[in-house]
Amino acid sequence: MLGGCATAGGSDMSAPPAGTTSATPSLTLHSNMSTYRSTRTHSETAPPVRLRIPAIEVDTRLVELELERNKSIEVPDELSVAGWWKGGPRPGQVGPAVILGHVSRNAPAVFSRLHTLQQDDEILVDRADGTTGRFVVTRQGMYKKVAFPSDLVYYPTLEPELRLVTCGGLDGATGKYTENLVVFAVLASGPG
Repeated sequence: MLGGCATAGGSDMSAPPAGTTSATPSLTLHSNMSTYRSTRTHSETAPPVRLRIPAIEVDTRLVELELERNKSIEVPDELSVAGWWKGGPRPGQVGPAVILGHVSRNAPAVFSRLHTLQQDDEILVDRADGTTGRFVVTRQGMYKKVAFPSDLVYYPTLEPELRLVTCGGLDGATGKYTENLVVFAVLASGPG
């Protein structure tokens, strides 16, 4: 299930004030997927520290995101910074790593151009050990907040995958985002 969007620097990061102009999703975990781990043995993957998406000129540090008390994922405090949900797989580990970022209609934001990504566009995730995971976009989808596809975003996968999530579907009358954009990507090369 997906909560409301949030404004950067706001006091309530899980629900936006009326007339918000910048947003990022506040994701609520489905079932108990935060504790899923593969029974297979995999080498350790270093934590992600930077996200680069050349096609839309994104180059940002990554902050770690945790769960709020209401079980939604916290959001980055800054418009220009993306965040990685540290309760899930690290980008490059088996499973869907989730990265969240803001959009804005009035100011530059890290995922403002995310909707323009195309199939096979490159997403690079730099890690603390100097390696880089190279992902390629496979598809994207726009989903109503009330019908957020938790299974598609969080459900375990057999291969390393990436999900970039932000808000979409701005309602001009209310100033609220009614949908979420999810970009799906797969690991294109092994650990760098």
